[in-house]
Amino acid sequence: MAFDVSDPYCSSTKRYSVGVPGGFSYEKPARYVALSMLPRRSCARPRPALCVDLDGTLVKSDTLVDSLLTLFRRNPLQALRCCLSLARGKAAFKAKVAQQSILKPALLPYNRALLEYLRGEHKVGRDIFLVTTTNEEQAKGIADHLGIFAGVIASNAEVSLRDQAKRETLEGHFPDRGFDYVGNARGDLPALGLAQKAMLANPDAGIRGRLKRKKIAVNDIFEDRSPRIRTILRAIRLKQWPKNLLIFLPLALAHSLFDRHLFHLAVIGFFSWSFAASATYVLNDLLDIEADRSHPAKCKRPFASGDFSAGSGVFVVSLLLSLAVVLASQLPARFAFWLAAYFVTTVAYSLGLKKIALIDVLTLAGLYTLRIVAGASATGVAFSTWLGGFSIFFFLSLAIAKRYTELDNLRKADRIPTNGRGYRVEDIEQLRSFGTASGYAAIVVFVFTSTIPRSCSIISTSKDSGCWRSFRSFGSTASGFSHTAASCTKIPSHLR
Repeated sequence: MAFDVSDPYCSSTKRYSVGVPGGFSYEKPARYVALSMLPRRSCARPRPALCVDLDGTLVKSDTLVDSLLTLFRRNPLQALRCCLSLARGKAAFKAKVAQQSILKPALLPYNRALLEYLRGEHKVGRDIFLVTTTNEEQAKGIADHLGIFAGVIASNAEVSLRDQAKRETLEGHFPDRGFDYVGNARGDLPALGLAQKAMLANPDAGIRGRLKRKKIAVNDIFEDRSPRIRTILRAIRLKQWPKNLLIFLPLALAHSLFDRHLFHLAVIGFFSWSFAASATYVLNDLLDIEADRSHPAKCKRPFASGDFSAGSGVFVVSLLLSLAVVLASQLPARFAFWLAAYFVTTVAYSLGLKKIALIDVLTLAGLYTLRIVAGASATGVAFSTWLGGFSIFFFLSLAIAKRYTELDNLRKADRIPTNGRGYRVEDIEQLRSFGTASGYAAIVVFVFTSTIPRSCSIISTSKDSGCWRSFRSFGSTASGFSHTAASCTKIPSHLR
């Protein structure tokens, strides 16, 4: 015989047996006790722990790659020593990088949608755990900064917590209550398969299909990233490509712009140079991730914001350089030489030259002039030394004008420079003098070209040649630009 009895301590119904072993019987009539007088206790099981992956999930970037790039930027030799520790295993490598380069948790690009959800769960008292393959030192720093985690489960110098090892660790930590899991990549599949509730944050391509094939239901998806195509175009700085049109200048001055063969060579040179330039832009952004994240405007760049991973950035650099080399191989060897010189100089500028006063503007002027020299090398057109002299002075005046404007804005705001360029507000008068002198030097070069016809040596020394007329026309336009640059520097009336 059996009957149902309601447990006064909870809302569940238990089935009891009477008259059988293990059953019970009342010897005395049961005494009624009001439910409100009974002590309250819950018979419900505790909520599953909420486990969250770090790299690519809570943080939109890879903290290991970010740390290594930051270390390369600060101390290349130490970064190479860390890479050598890979021989002892990936866990030892992560520990070594974590010891040498600690990222600032406040500057990391968090998934805002996921972080808002986690903070809401934390407010209602849910236990949240940070579960990551990242070294425990970095993981604890991030957990302490956010203040919402009940614990951290991470890799150490001996064990790398990834794939199946992560699943087994979670199974051992939560054998009874179970856990929900938020991940984003293929390495999270074992944990997602064991979780009571599987969730994704900025999922990698293909992971949804893998989960569907394994019949793992996805409960929530937290997206926080820009469209892929738009992000790539921003990363390679497509808007900077018009600068490379200077490659066509020697051909235009030679009145050979409509020569089909030479124009074809110039087009190849343009794209080769543009691909190499984009590679340097991406490489510069990768090395400047930490600095960009602390900048009010640059923090929105693809790598700093986490919209484009650093690993993908390394691949893009390799691809762009490969395309640049393939195209350069179709042109004369001199073009490849100037392209290599441009790449090396640009990398040197990003690594340190931009921090040295005056050297930075001289380098910029030289890089612009290299485009013109490379254009002449690609098409076989003779390069005029007078054009080279004008280019150096003209672009130097523009670069100095930019630095002057930056310092002038800081002076008006009563602030000090914080961009590490090597300039002080007190240098503004010297910059004005240098910029003015450089601008007028560019004008002087054109004065000489207007009085000494043989100086035009692009394709002809005749004063009546098309080259000469084109050069004179370019000179009048460039002089106007020089006058504009000089005006921007607010030259005192007594110096004009």
